Amino acid sequence: MKNEVIAVIGWITLVQGVLGAGGQLFGDKAWGVLQQWWDIPTPGYVVLALAGIALAVWGETAKKRAKA
Repeated sequence: MKNEVIAVIGWITLVQGVLGAGGQLFGDKAWGVLQQWWDIPTPGYVVLALAGIALAVWGETAKKRAKA
């Protein structure tokens, strides 16, 4: 159960990071939910996306190891 939660948090973080960075690079403001509460610079969104990738990979590999 813990690994599934980590994977879901990772995927959500990844999506929010990509939407925020993409919105600031290709639009006039960040996209996603985080921009409604905080003013995060583009490098911050890139860090969020990288952290989301790390969490998603960690959670998904842990789920596969638990099944094996």
